[in-house]
This record gives sequence, C-alpha cells and structure tokens, in this order.
Amino acid sequence: MNVIVTGASAGIGFELVRQLCQNPINRVIGIARNESRLAELQHLCPYNNMIALPFDLTQAIEGILLPEIYTHFTKTDVLINNAGYLQNKPFTALKPADWEHTFSVNLFSVVRLLKELYPGFARPGAHVVNIGSMGGYQGSPKFTGLSAYSASKAALASLTECLAEEWKHEGISVNCLALGAVQTEMFGKAFPQQQAQVSPRSIATFIAQFAQTGHHLFNGKVIPVSLSTP
Repeated sequence: MNVIVTGASAGIGFELVRQLCQNPINRVIGIARNESRLAELQHLCPYNNMIALPFDLTQAIEGILLPEIYTHFTKTDVLINNAGYLQNKPFTALKPADWEHTFSVNLFSVVRLLKELYPGFARPGAHVVNIGSMGGYQGSPKFTGLSAYSASKAALASLTECLAEEWKHEGISVNCLALGAVQTEMFGKAFPQQQAQVSPRSIATFIAQFAQTGHHLFNGKVIPVSLSTP
C-alpha cells in the first residue's frame, strides 16, 4: 500500500509513519519541513520502506514536491493530511498574517496537495483522511483563543464532505477525523498549563488502522475522535 503522510516530523505524523512502516507491504512517504527529524524517523523503519521528502507545504508543490512523489509512487492508496498549525491567541489580537498562515497550513496546503495528487489516486480504493479537530466540529464546545484554528478546521471538514460527493463515483473516499486534545509538541506550546489525556502514539494507532480500512465503511464523514475538546 502506498501511503503519504504530511506533518511527519513530529507528534501524530511521526508516530503514524513509524507505525505504518512496521508493515513491510506499506511504502510510506513522509512530508515535513524538518529534514533531520525525517532522517531520524527513517532509522526507526525496519524495512527501509519510508521515503523522506523535506518540504514546506505552504509553498507551491508543482515544481519540486510533486515530481518527487511521482518518482516513488505511480499511484497513491492513502493520503493522510496531518500537517497543522495551532495558535492560542484571542480574536482581537490576531493579525491578518495569523489568519493567513493558519489557513495556509490547515486548509490551502491540503487543497493544493489534493488537486495535484488527484490524477494519481488509486481507482477504486483510494482513501483521503483529513485530520480535523473538535474545534471545527459543528456543535462542539469551543475554546477561547482558537478562532482561527477552529475556523480553518471547520473549513477542512466541509471540504471533506464536498470532495467525498464529487469523487464517490470514482471510488475515492474522503473522511475527516475530528480529534480532541492530544499531547503533541504543538498542543503543549499552545496550552503549556494543560495535559491532554491522549498520546500521539495511541491516536496514531487508531488513525493508521482507519486510514487503511475505514473507507470500506465510511465516506464523506466527519467523525469525532475525542475524550475531550478541542
């Protein structure tokens, strides 16, 4: 199975790649900005089946990243859009640049990647898993300081539903997992006084299994996966 994971150098993405690579039939591309962490991750993959692609997903992917992906994968079975940016800042303190960066990472990078990888998705059987948040889940309790983050994740959830409808006749499934608090480096930086109940390793185990099998039962779903919110 050919799998692409974004945000692979830390937290959930790091654990996702590590766990997916324990199965020798999987070939996994890990995308992230931190080249040294990707190299470290490669050493943890016992079957030499992890491909590290250092790249900033807020940049255009056509000239550099896309050719690299197609060099390794003629088709993509699973894409896990995990890269994210979380900032805890009151709405009145947010500058336009804060909104732009949050949406660039959490939404527009996903849009660019999906648009460019679309021709190479396995048909039928490809599964796109967007990593969302309870902050963007309709009707969930909201937290102060997360207006930009939550709005970007709500947009990602809506995009999930739209693309699932557009692509269902091609056998491409698109789902979104709305995660609650996970004790990642990003969460710790945004909420230094709080301790999440869920570890990156435990949630990665669930996501990895869902990414490989969930499309047999779900399409176009935004699924809350949470012991708490956001």
